[in-house]
Amino acid sequence: MSSPTQAHFAPLCDNARERFENDAPTRFQTDPQFSAAERDAVHRAIHTRRDVRGEFRPDPIPDAVLARVLTAAHHAPSVGFMQPWDFILVRSREVRARIHADFLAAHAEAEQMFDAGKRATYRNLKLEGILESPLNLCITCDRRRHGPVVIGRTHIGAMDIYSAVCAVQNLWLAARAENLGVGWVSILHEQALREALGIPPEIIPIAYLCIGYVKDFHARPELESAGWLKRMPLTELLHFDGWRGPADAAGEQLAEAIRQVQPIAR
Repeated sequence: MSSPTQAHFAPLCDNARERFENDAPTRFQTDPQFSAAERDAVHRAIHTRRDVRGEFRPDPIPDAVLARVLTAAHHAPSVGFMQPWDFILVRSREVRARIHADFLAAHAEAEQMFDAGKRATYRNLKLEGILESPLNLCITCDRRRHGPVVIGRTHIGAMDIYSAVCAVQNLWLAARAENLGVGWVSILHEQALREALGIPPEIIPIAYLCIGYVKDFHARPELESAGWLKRMPLTELLHFDGWRGPADAAGEQLAEAIRQVQPIAR
């Protein structure tokens, strides 16, 4: 004879099992395969994404477009499904002017950190669009969300920060697909940014972004065009079965396939 506890919970277990079985067909995507055109569109967004600094137009971003971009960011992968991000939309000219003033101070400091031969080049680079873009956005990370123990963060504590960066990338690619430019401004004093936006001590500012429609997208990243750095060959960054592990025949075959890939950019 079953105990009262078993008798009480048996119907609940049966109901849960029945619901699970009935819902099984909806647990999977009904059309998971990408067509060749859809695949190419994703790769084109990746290959034509640019860090936009000086090409912004003042046109406002329609709410429907911004809603899609923010929703894409909110659907980024996150450790333990904790969704640690928040989004601070900054339209105020006064607030942006304050952040821009801090950028100028940080930019002057950064210039002195480079070798004398590179300082003139650095000084002439356009590295932000804080005032030109119609919208600034700060993406943050709440490391305390859902408590101290999070699935997947138990041993690598920075996984929540990495998750918030995934939200940045999702937003960036979705924005490119919406013909919006995005520029990441990282030459800022963190405390000044916190004070300008009222960010509490327990919240981590991850990315300060400038967003808007642009006159043109550069064919190549601006720092590459300016001769600051070149894109490194992917085949030089591959390791097999360990750090600096040499390629076997399969690895060499992959390297050759990589050399045949042509970025989808136009």
